[in-house]
Amino acid sequence: MPPSPPTTDKNAPLQDFSQCHAGILGKLDLLSQLPALLEPATRARIIAASALEFFREAIFEHHLDEERELFPAVLASAEKGEESERVEALARRLTNEHRELETAWKRLEPGLKRVAKGQDSGQDSELDVTDIEDLIRRYRAHAEFEEIEYLPLSQAILGRNASHLAALGLSLHMRHAPKRPATYI
Repeated sequence: MPPSPPTTDKNAPLQDFSQCHAGILGKLDLLSQLPALLEPATRARIIAASALEFFREAIFEHHLDEERELFPAVLASAEKGEESERVEALARRLTNEHRELETAWKRLEPGLKRVAKGQDSGQDSELDVTDIEDLIRRYRAHAEFEEIEYLPLSQAILGRNASHLAALGLSLHMRHAPKRPATYI
């Protein structure tokens, strides 16, 4: 039996081109999704970089201001006995919360640095979302406690003597004044 002649489809070469185009168009459709995905990634980098800068420059500094200036000023102006004991206990609680929040931040910092540099894809992220949520929840609770309990008491204590408020203001100003080298004439 002689071999059967190969069947030739006259349209086969054109179908190959058509199939190639279908594959190319499919990949282009996939590529068209990229800009929408890059926007959140860019936003994530910006937010991470902003958080890194803000926490180090503002929040840590804020904690130092409270611990070095506000807490001692309020304690020094508090009436001896029950009031000073309450002020001391509140300041101790707030200081302990500062250390806990700073420790939580330091655990997040390496992952945030990776996100800020665009090195964290999210799939195998070192950044734990629950840790971020926990830090935010705890800081909100800390700030609320301070706003409701400590700051009104501080206002009442320091408000008894205008010079105590002025001294606190001057002390804070001096701490944050730009350092200038001494010049000689």
